[in-house]
Amino acid sequence: MRSFFKWLSVSFLLVLVTAFVWKPDEGAGFRLNPIWNIKPRFLDADKHWADSVLSTMTLDEKIGQLFMVAAYSNRDSSHQKEIISLIENQKIGGLIFFQGGPVRQAQLTNLYQQKSKVPLMIGIDGEWGLAMRLDSTVKYPKQMTLGALSNDTLIYLMGLEIGRECRRMGIHINFAPVVDVNSNPKNPVINFRSFGEDRYNVARKSFAYMLGLQDRFVLACAKHFPGHGDASTDSHLTLPVIDKSKKQLDSLELYPFRFLIRSGLSSVMVAHLYVPSLEKTENLATTLSKKVVAQLLKKEMQFEGLVFSDALNMKGVSAFYKPGEVELKALLAGNDVLLFAEDVPKAVALIKESIRKKEISEEEIESRCRKILLAKKWVGLDKEKLVKTENLYSDLHTPFSEWISRRLYGESMTLLENKNNILPIMRLDTSRIAVLTIGDTLNNSFMQSCEKYASIDKYAVSLQPGGANVGELISSLKKNDLILISLHPSTNSPEKNYGITKEAVGLINQLNQNKKVVVAYFGNVYGLSHFPGASLLDALVMCYENSPLGQDLAAQAIFGGIGLHGQLPVTASRYFKLNDGLCYEGGIRFEYTIPEVFGIKREYFNKIDSLATLGIREKAYPGCQIFIAKHGKVIYNKAFGYHTYDSTRAVKTDDIYDLASVTKITSTVAVLMHLVDQKKFDLDKTLGDYIPELLDSSDYSKIVIRKMLAHEAGLVPWIPFYTKTLIKGKPDPKIYRTTPSDSFPYRVADNMYILKSYQDSILNDIKHTSLRGQKNYLYSDVGYYLLKIIIEKITSTKLDHLADSLFYRPLGASTLTYNPRTKFPLDRIPPEEDDKVFRKQLIHGDVHDQGAAMLGGVAGHAGLFANANDLGKMMQMMMNYGTYGGQKFLSRSVVLDFTRCQFCPGNRRGAGFDRPVMQDGLGPTCNCVSAESFGHTGFTGITAWADPGEDVIYLFLSNRSYPVADNNKILKMGLRTDIQQAIYDAIRKSRNHQ
Repeated sequence: MRSFFKWLSVSFLLVLVTAFVWKPDEGAGFRLNPIWNIKPRFLDADKHWADSVLSTMTLDEKIGQLFMVAAYSNRDSSHQKEIISLIENQKIGGLIFFQGGPVRQAQLTNLYQQKSKVPLMIGIDGEWGLAMRLDSTVKYPKQMTLGALSNDTLIYLMGLEIGRECRRMGIHINFAPVVDVNSNPKNPVINFRSFGEDRYNVARKSFAYMLGLQDRFVLACAKHFPGHGDASTDSHLTLPVIDKSKKQLDSLELYPFRFLIRSGLSSVMVAHLYVPSLEKTENLATTLSKKVVAQLLKKEMQFEGLVFSDALNMKGVSAFYKPGEVELKALLAGNDVLLFAEDVPKAVALIKESIRKKEISEEEIESRCRKILLAKKWVGLDKEKLVKTENLYSDLHTPFSEWISRRLYGESMTLLENKNNILPIMRLDTSRIAVLTIGDTLNNSFMQSCEKYASIDKYAVSLQPGGANVGELISSLKKNDLILISLHPSTNSPEKNYGITKEAVGLINQLNQNKKVVVAYFGNVYGLSHFPGASLLDALVMCYENSPLGQDLAAQAIFGGIGLHGQLPVTASRYFKLNDGLCYEGGIRFEYTIPEVFGIKREYFNKIDSLATLGIREKAYPGCQIFIAKHGKVIYNKAFGYHTYDSTRAVKTDDIYDLASVTKITSTVAVLMHLVDQKKFDLDKTLGDYIPELLDSSDYSKIVIRKMLAHEAGLVPWIPFYTKTLIKGKPDPKIYRTTPSDSFPYRVADNMYILKSYQDSILNDIKHTSLRGQKNYLYSDVGYYLLKIIIEKITSTKLDHLADSLFYRPLGASTLTYNPRTKFPLDRIPPEEDDKVFRKQLIHGDVHDQGAAMLGGVAGHAGLFANANDLGKMMQMMMNYGTYGGQKFLSRSVVLDFTRCQFCPGNRRGAGFDRPVMQDGLGPTCNCVSAESFGHTGFTGITAWADPGEDVIYLFLSNRSYPVADNNKILKMGLRTDIQQAIYDAIRKSRNHQ
């Protein structure tokens, strides 16, 4: 991401300065102590434009500038006419947009700006980004979620990006951040909108957010002065009472405001609160109080920026004063901008009458109007008013916005319980995992993300009162010993226990009695106070809010793809206190993220997409999967095309492909590496050393295994074993049956089962096939038939069972398997060749290779299937020199020995592994890879390649052999190596642009 930081404002150094300006605060931890006292930046704007505009304005126009009216982009033409009338007749100064969509709002902004003599200041409530009000825009975490972050720089970056999005939308003020210190857990209106209960944390994070916005020339607005965090009622509905002394307010509520004011805050919004210690007049809201606005905020706290009233239609003020009257009282109290005025004409008339009564002077009106004009100049309204609607959607959804969202959600998650360090989950082969979603749908983002890591059983229940059959669910979960629960409450309301139901708690606690239970809680943090038993869970991850991205990242954290570092921003219950939070680092398994984490712009990968679709268009293959991981992070995993050329079923990333010869390195060779580690196998011994009873004194018995694995043992490339089993082109009925039995147990294809003892005939065919005279390099499958026999002799275990227990199950690679049709539906497995010669049918779900099929689908050289994600785990383990998921599978030394070039320079091969030639067009890779890279290719159109030098995994999976095996366009076109070249070009291009 280094390229993203080039344009960061130098002013963010203030954030860093803050870290060095802490001073002790009487035993209460530390307090921020800024050494600066900065005025709002807009006050230093060029005053010529503001003064020239002001000089042309009538009194009515000056008064009009003080009004900011509510506008909507999802309402009908009558609303538009009403706004235009206010602009043309009342000369209002601004609009605050509420619900709607970005394009519609941009079009209305342009219309309204064109109707206005003086450019309109456009505002929005965008506390968690434009998505708070506009559909089809980026939603960032709410402030309580952000309160859990330890890295405030991320909030600054979020502020920058929200500021950029505001500018793109023609928005000049964002009514954020909320700087209220939420000291009341039952606060119905602030609550999750606050950064938390710690005044220092609130101040730091508010400062970072403010600075980000203002570095984009967007006015930040601290709200809700003098502090709404201890309210127990909603000011939208009534007038909350804050019964605190001035000293108490000064110590807590006012602290963040004071800090931001001294740090260059642009504007403040005054709340509708009744605070007797500040204003004695009963039921007089702080918004309407001169003592609060003019005396406390402007005089005592020396705030020189813009003062906005809170929305004047809210019951906190409108219940006591009529429209027009409330605007006048807000103006007289000292507010500069009257927000959400309901009757502007009446308010203007009353203000003019007040001027005549000398309750307020025309000079004061002019002073406030001038301040508004200075702000308009600072945000650039003297030059640019209109919004370009072209490419608006894409401009509002940038890779950077996605990157910062991922960081914010990921780093805020807080680990509150972790008994016996159950997280991150280490061993995937010792537990049967269920994922239970409470309050959300089956296959939600959490569940889908879990499936990337492990084989899971899936359940979803509502568990509202009178909901699901709990007894039936408990019975279904008996087979599982580890339950991952994603809990999704339906409300943030304190009155409804934040959506935590007795039924949900009861089920979780019941499961926790005899199961290992991990809960990811996607709800309001205060809900923990209604969750008895939460402290008894094996693990509890606080995720603060429900979002698809947050769900995805929570699952990644549980399985160790990313770490957990958050700390509670509030005291949530008697067990979970402020700043609680355990930590661990991630990176033990794949993290699923975006290429921009490495500064790789996703458009750099466009060529990959083009090449993939070119292959489909030219019928080199009907479909494919392409997978890229760098530094253990999956940055590209896409599916293209269809299972077949009739385009009926699109390829998905979890579809399962025949890996063909990639089986060699991911099954046979991997097991041999394990046996070498166990000192049960030696590469430098001969075949005769291990199976003398089968090879007798034949030439095969003298073959050194290292040479055989490097393909220079004199073996023929392959033996067509199946030809001897055909009579006049049809299966010999002595060898095949249409139904399975004890004597014919091995499936070859549909209605085709082979004689059990025929495996001996295959061995005899090998022994009676002469070796080549020369022992030079020539690729061969034949030796892997013998290696399978050796492995099974040494271990007394079938190869497929052994590979599964040693590697696939511990890796969580459930699709990495032989004979997938017995475990997965056929519609997840693209078909292979329409075999006209041997099996006389379309090969679908069975191994394509004839020899492997005759062995019942389990062979040393072929038979393995997988999707790209699971194959990637195996390759990443190899590239990690034998480790993955916190588990050591192989020693570093054995991986290095097998993957190195065995007999260079005349033979590029490793021990079973292929290696690069480093010359264009002469090997399995482009010449862009590092010399230490290794991998393999497969007959069905597969490439699996690991490059430790660049720390890159590249996988290409296809069924290029459909419907005919002699379709070699994928080779002739060089598509797989061209795609690999495009990957490396993208990586190197990103470095050049950093």
